[in-house]
Amino acid sequence: MRKLSYNAAIGGFLIGLLLVVALLGAFWTPYDPLKLDFVARLERPSFAHWMGTDEFGRDVLSRIMVGAGASVWIGTLTVTFTIVMGTLIGLVSGYTRGLTDGLIMAVNNALLAFPGILLALGLLAVFGANQYGIIFALGIAYTPSMARLVRGVVLTLRESEFIEASKLMGNSEFYTVFRHILPNCLAPMSVLATTMFGWAILSESALSFLGLGVPPPAPTWGNMLAAGRPFIEQAVWLGVFPGLCIALTLLGINLLGDALRDRLDPRMRGLK
Repeated sequence: MRKLSYNAAIGGFLIGLLLVVALLGAFWTPYDPLKLDFVARLERPSFAHWMGTDEFGRDVLSRIMVGAGASVWIGTLTVTFTIVMGTLIGLVSGYTRGLTDGLIMAVNNALLAFPGILLALGLLAVFGANQYGIIFALGIAYTPSMARLVRGVVLTLRESEFIEASKLMGNSEFYTVFRHILPNCLAPMSVLATTMFGWAILSESALSFLGLGVPPPAPTWGNMLAAGRPFIEQAVWLGVFPGLCIALTLLGINLLGDALRDRLDPRMRGLK
């Protein structure tokens, strides 16, 4: 019980801090994150600029605050897309079985054979390197995992007695699926969705680092890391602060995901 509390408290604090910074950055930043000031170029962290300035004299703290908003926005929309599409595909596949299930799972397994980041790279070549292209590409890349999870839960429930009772009562299949089966999928879906939020933020940072994310000058943690790479010796803070933000965010998501799994998974509760 103590481990669960620590994971939930630390993870919740880190994710709460991310959300506060993202929300604050949407309305206020210490400096204009896009304003160039070559007089203040590559200044070290100080009281005027808490995290220093970059090669164009832009305030790093202000850009990190705006970048946090971009990460939260992309992660949230990616997970939402994945939940909606993966749930629908998993419910249809697991409940109908037969030829429909075979065809859906054949495509699903083919997509699962590709690493998510590589599949997203291929899709971005089609959709273009922009914010919504990233969301769509990552959503398609992660949907097969959610669909497979939901299908597995549906397969274990479709022959249950309460499902048979619902059918005998004259309820439609649509009602049975969404009233009795879907609620039982929410616990494992919540755990996977939390993990996917971290995947989305990390993947977006990686794609931005490679120059395939949100195009400059809009700040994201990934393109800030990429821009600071040539100055790693003379301005180490350009890489340290964005990298630290990514690391702490992923730590918070993983701790919160572990706490959520411990709370929702009956097998984990049995070990307490």
